[in-house]
Amino acid sequence: MNMSIRSRLFITVSLLIVFFVAFSWWLNSTYLETYYVNQNKQDLLAAAAAISSEYNGDVSDLYVDLNRLERLSGINILILDANLAVKYSSSGAGADVPVGVERKRIRQADHLVPLITKYQSALQSGNQVVALSQDPNLDSGLLNIISRLSNGDYLLLSKSLLSLGQSAAVANRFFLFTGLLPILLASGIIYIFARRFTGPILRLNDIAQKMSQLDFTEKYAAVHQDEIGELGKSINSLSDQLDKSISELQAANQKLQQEIEHERKVDEMRRQFISNVSHELKTPIALIQGYAEGLKENVVQDEANRNFYCEVIADEAAKMNKMVLELLDLSQIESGYVPLEKEVFNLTEMIRQMTAKYELILKEGKMKILTEQDGDIWAYADPNRIEQVLANFLNNAINHVDERGEIRIQVKTKDSKALVTVFNTGRPIPEEDQGKIFTSFYKVDKARTRAYGGTGLGLAIVRAILEQHKSAFGTRNLGDGVEFWFDLDRAAMA
Repeated sequence: MNMSIRSRLFITVSLLIVFFVAFSWWLNSTYLETYYVNQNKQDLLAAAAAISSEYNGDVSDLYVDLNRLERLSGINILILDANLAVKYSSSGAGADVPVGVERKRIRQADHLVPLITKYQSALQSGNQVVALSQDPNLDSGLLNIISRLSNGDYLLLSKSLLSLGQSAAVANRFFLFTGLLPILLASGIIYIFARRFTGPILRLNDIAQKMSQLDFTEKYAAVHQDEIGELGKSINSLSDQLDKSISELQAANQKLQQEIEHERKVDEMRRQFISNVSHELKTPIALIQGYAEGLKENVVQDEANRNFYCEVIADEAAKMNKMVLELLDLSQIESGYVPLEKEVFNLTEMIRQMTAKYELILKEGKMKILTEQDGDIWAYADPNRIEQVLANFLNNAINHVDERGEIRIQVKTKDSKALVTVFNTGRPIPEEDQGKIFTSFYKVDKARTRAYGGTGLGLAIVRAILEQHKSAFGTRNLGDGVEFWFDLDRAAMA
């Protein structure tokens, strides 16, 4: 598994801090003592210059200044005359100093006198000498500055290197201790910083992962106006654009699928229509062809049979003519070629007149028709087309009524609509056929019986007319029969 950015950032910065701490410790260990020596050398040179400018040969005049310089700077001061006799040694000199003390100082200075002798020729030329020597009492090195004063005396300033080495060692140990603490503190701070730095990146990664799964609901809330904040805004913009584009593509794809499905259904209906027309024309054509050939071949000799043959041919031709006319009528209605001629008319009176026309047919078939109405109801529609709808519904009821022979027509108002229902007693329509009976050539009778002489286009014409009126329609099974219904826009009474 690859190391995360957070881990790499934490480890890299931590190692950098450790490196710089270690490098600083090495520099201190290697060069700090040398730096101290050079710094103290400059201090000795400055002290020598100050003493040389104030010294006039009398040590007592500078005793206080020399003593203060010794105490504040830790410098050992030795002044010798031209004969290398001690005039002043560290901690003071002069007539008031006891002889025993003075001799002790002289003994302490004995190991420094050879240095002056060694560099006497250089000193007499006016040069200052920087030399290292060994302190026999402390067993440590001394840093010495030797110079010739204006009156011919010799000035020797010394500083122990022991204190310098100890100071450097203490400084290195302290630096090592203080370096470890910053490393620990920096590691904690770096860890927190790495989490805060990589947190937004991980958040953006989660959003990108959801975007790859077409989930565009998540958005990045930019807290800081930095590069990551700008990246978050870009991710949000990309998410919005992708969401919009994919939604448009999905909508277009859905619309295309609907169009394809519609085309498939239209194509299926076209094939079914051709099949139905072919089926409906096959029988009458066969009958006409057969009876016409019989007449041509003089199959029948008597007048009565020839008349029968001619009646069959004429009857089948009339049925074909009726079907063609209905097909043309259906095509014109569905295409909108024949516009509606809407007007206000008395729907109740239209139904009353229509039932009167069918009175003879109803008596011959031993059927009875009942009408129920809420007074005169006026409708706004094409009266010729609505009369055609009523005729188809009534013919359908007459053709399918059972032995009880009961037909009911009801007209009533419902809100802003006039509702018309046509009921007949008889067998219910199967549930699977109820959505198909308004299709061209569809018959519940799968054998396509010719007993009624119907073409299967009546209810299809009803559907086309009512759809042109933007009216609702349908059928439902009741307990003792079947009911067809439709509604029309009501109009104020004329």
